[in-house]
Amino acid sequence: MIIHVVEPGDNLYGLHERYGVSMTELLRVNDLPDPERLVVGLALLIPIKGTWHTVKAGESLWSIAANFGLALNQVLQANPGGNPEALMPGQRIFIPLARHNVAPGETLASIANQYGVSVYALAQENALTITEPIFSGQTLFIPRGKPIIDVNAYSYQQDAAGAQSIREVGELLTFASPFAYQVQADGSLEPFPDEQMIAASYEENVLPMMSILNFTSEETGSSLTHTILTSNQLMDTLLTNILNVMNEKGYRGLNIDFENVLPEDRERFNNFIQLAVNRLHPEGYFVSTAVAPKTSADQPGLLYEAHDYAAHGRIADFVILMTYEWGYRLGPPQAISPLNQMRRVVEYALTEMPAEKIFLGFQIYARDWKLPHVQGQAAQTFSPQRAVELATKYNAEIQFDRVAASPFFRYTDEDGVDHEVWFEDARSAQAKFDLAKELNLGGISYWALGYPFPQNWELLRDNFTVRKRI
Repeated sequence: MIIHVVEPGDNLYGLHERYGVSMTELLRVNDLPDPERLVVGLALLIPIKGTWHTVKAGESLWSIAANFGLALNQVLQANPGGNPEALMPGQRIFIPLARHNVAPGETLASIANQYGVSVYALAQENALTITEPIFSGQTLFIPRGKPIIDVNAYSYQQDAAGAQSIREVGELLTFASPFAYQVQADGSLEPFPDEQMIAASYEENVLPMMSILNFTSEETGSSLTHTILTSNQLMDTLLTNILNVMNEKGYRGLNIDFENVLPEDRERFNNFIQLAVNRLHPEGYFVSTAVAPKTSADQPGLLYEAHDYAAHGRIADFVILMTYEWGYRLGPPQAISPLNQMRRVVEYALTEMPAEKIFLGFQIYARDWKLPHVQGQAAQTFSPQRAVELATKYNAEIQFDRVAASPFFRYTDEDGVDHEVWFEDARSAQAKFDLAKELNLGGISYWALGYPFPQNWELLRDNFTVRKRI
């Protein structure tokens, strides 16, 4: 994919002409609120499937095209404005994917075998399921080698809405996590409707993962967790109740999201995770945890101290880093998931646990703060698409913080109130994917479904092959 940042004078028809892509595809992957108005600074995905190649000494555009099995004009079209006579070592050239025209009698499996790629990779590259029929004359893109990762997505939507969200992006999910079962002081679990989300997961070959949590909007969960962790009987009761739910509803694994655990309960929490593994593994279930974004082993604070990265990495099957919420809704305006801070967390995590067990947390929502910020005043939370709608409505030029790798803009509403909005776009999503690839992380975990962000899913498909475990 190519990311184009709108400049003064740009319009959709001009981009269609420049890059040789259809208007329909431009509109689909970007879901523009008003195709006739492109605000300056808006990041647009140009849906040309391919990869970037760094020019080496002695290479020409002709030799590069030949090495990738492409015609010269295909490479030229993907790099408008470039001079094929003046390539320089270190220059980046976009290489589009090869295409295959389906012949009568061909199947996904036979085409995948012909090109030496997996059926799943071929299907995901073309937004198909592995059982979906293909037709003579249909054009398929042939994927190049991409990292294989696991992808989880939480959903705290109502059951039917969550099920629909899973169906919309299920081809790009390994796990889906309805959020969540609230742990009670007697070891019971507060039920909630999740049957439709579980059913949708299986429809999409996605493993449903049961989430449990210890807190509410009114209670931090510290006291409740202490009560559970200091009683062998209560821990046993809780694990029995978890197994009963998993067996009854068809969950395939567990995610433990215990936050604000008292520092003195750190070892007790580690012990509970080990007990969970001991009970669930023999039954064929996996166990994962969600941890606060730490940058050192001795980081102070109730949110951090009891989360022992080394122990979680040793005991659990994988660990989700909650690398978001720097831009907290009650705090001052800033990037919600600044890349520089995320990198610090991941680099520390890599000193305590294997890369393949680390899932990078990725929030897919935006926040709108009123200015000047008053401490405790809540920001509004909505989708990245809504952020683009606001920027378009108020003709607000979108800025990009290169340190945080995050877009933002300011506008003044009809009442004369100033606002600052931080959100996610194609650039920020690609930066997170680049971090995951650079550090060979095992997966990505989204918080949360229900916030439309079509660019993200297109880029996820473009960067990775998503592992299916069913």
